[in-house]
Amino acid sequence: MKPRPKIVVRPADWSVDRKILQALREEVFIREQFVPADMEWDGCDPQSRHVVASVDGIPIGTGRLLPDGHIGRMAVLREWRGQGAGSALLTGLMEIARALGMRRVLLNAQVQAVPFYLRHGFQAQGEEFLDAGIAHQRMWRDL
Repeated sequence: MKPRPKIVVRPADWSVDRKILQALREEVFIREQFVPADMEWDGCDPQSRHVVASVDGIPIGTGRLLPDGHIGRMAVLREWRGQGAGSALLTGLMEIARALGMRRVLLNAQVQAVPFYLRHGFQAQGEEFLDAGIAHQRMWRDL
């Protein structure tokens, strides 16, 4: 069995790391999932906290935390899914939320990712809904 790669997650600054974060999200959301660019770039990035995951210095994933406690834009490159990057990103974002004094985090999970978030202690809330033509589920977790 092949050992898991060493995934490093670090805080990212939108003003410094913008090109890296945009490239990851463009690949996953715009190219792979066909999210319209004007929906992806919602203007919330400058005031959000971001993280980036990398292996051997190569960026493989990202996510953000909005000032109101919403986690979003969780994106892991296809070839790195299922190897722990998503869990590492989510953990990093929850640690930032705790450090900021947040007591609860929220997110809108793509329906196929709901089991992933359930494994991390999130609970579903309300009915499924469409966002950018993709079925989503609101979820929350106390910290």
